[in-house]
Amino acid sequence: MRDPYQVLGVSKTATEADIKKAFRRLAKEWHPDHNKDDPTAKDRFAELNTAYEVLGDKDKRAQFDRGEIDAEGKPRAPNFGGGGGAGGFEGFRYSTGGSPFGSRGGGFDPGDIFADIFSETLRTGGGRGGAGAQTRGRQSARERPRGQDVEAEITVTMEQIVAGGKCRVSLPTGREVEVTLPKGVRDGQTIRLRGLGDPSPFGGEPGDALLTVHIAPHRDFTVDGQNLRLRLPVSLEDAVLGASVRVPTLTGAVSMNIPAYSGGGKNFRLRGKGLPGKDGQGDLIVSIDVQLPTIPDAELEELMRKRRAEAKV
Repeated sequence: MRDPYQVLGVSKTATEADIKKAFRRLAKEWHPDHNKDDPTAKDRFAELNTAYEVLGDKDKRAQFDRGEIDAEGKPRAPNFGGGGGAGGFEGFRYSTGGSPFGSRGGGFDPGDIFADIFSETLRTGGGRGGAGAQTRGRQSARERPRGQDVEAEITVTMEQIVAGGKCRVSLPTGREVEVTLPKGVRDGQTIRLRGLGDPSPFGGEPGDALLTVHIAPHRDFTVDGQNLRLRLPVSLEDAVLGASVRVPTLTGAVSMNIPAYSGGGKNFRLRGKGLPGKDGQGDLIVSIDVQLPTIPDAELEELMRKRRAEAKV
């Protein structure tokens, strides 16, 4: 495998944030689901994950930089050569006289020398079980690269937002799940669904699903923050004389009294009839839209002429 720094396209002085950013960018670019026509994408993606498994862990990165592990994160076996024996390993080299368990310098723990050798032997098919297998078994899923996050969208009605409850959504993974709408959800808000993304190809935790919520347009209401706005048609006689009118809301029609001589554009507030939020329920702002007769009305015309004449006096 290539040098993990070259695989991720970063320098040896790169910060943890730089490495993470490079990995996310390249992993998204080379994800097999996005490159179904490229047979090399799967191998490239696997190479990226292996590189990040080394460089994304500060301890493993330090080991790699010191030459203690290779580009795949495997311990490098000690050098073997001609000469006498030590502890049953012919030609074992060590830097301090007397014992192969003396310090080798560089901060490496001598107590792990044989464990490293056994681990390397097992990885190359020289044995089964033992220290190497136990070391690998102790690596938790959290230490391995996560699966990729996936993105999805869902469109809900205003009635669904007010009523709350659950709705179903199909994810790019092919899975259909039931989602509980959080209180006060807004158009464009992203909900993170933990563990519902792509599985990790290396046994790590699965990615998350990022669900963007869209609110469907409504035939009656427009959204104004947490409030709703409604233009309510009112007949001319009701506007002049006053009346009790029916007003639609997201939870059913209610009665509202309008006083006499309510002009067009006058607003009325129905408290608690808007959208839910973290701080309570919004209001419904009702704007009067006075409707004129659609057919000629001789009596109304005569009344208007009389009022016009009176106004000129």
